[in-house]
Amino acid sequence: MNHHFDWIARFYDRALPFSRLEKMLDVLALPYDGILLDAGGGTGRVASALRPYLTDILVADVSTGMLAQARAKGLSALNAQSERLPFADDIFERILMVDALHHVIHQAETVRELYRVLKPGGRLVIEEPDVRTFPVKLIALAEKLAFMRSHFLAPDEIAALFPQQAQSTIDIQDYNAWVIVEKPRDQA
Repeated sequence: MNHHFDWIARFYDRALPFSRLEKMLDVLALPYDGILLDAGGGTGRVASALRPYLTDILVADVSTGMLAQARAKGLSALNAQSERLPFADDIFERILMVDALHHVIHQAETVRELYRVLKPGGRLVIEEPDVRTFPVKLIALAEKLAFMRSHFLAPDEIAALFPQQAQSTIDIQDYNAWVIVEKPRDQA
């Protein structure tokens, strides 16, 4: 389904502008002197807003069209599937996935990979539309009608995909849910 995102890449930021900077700074515990992986980060619309609050940011996505937009913003960008990230274990202090998990085919594999590359003591945040709300149910239906492979999970279902030792909290605001996961420092 990459062609869908390649096609909308040029106007994606205008159609879905990023507007929750303060919330994102809070859930990611920023500013932070470290590297953030924006998994499924597409055009880098969120990463570009977070850039002043981190040492570095890497956008990873499968859509070449979206990544071209991220690179045009001066962001480091890598074509990579979230189910098989090309990184060593325990490398990123912060990991973010915004509005992308429902587009991933193998969500459990993605969560395992994101947790694998998260440094002990690091924080991982997955923001997803809260499928338990009526407006998001309509969005889910629209994405199905558009032949997208979307599969929305409730926030507690996302949190349940992480290992038991992961410390997770869920924050709900309006129609969005943030699953915030911290990897214990003693876990390597």
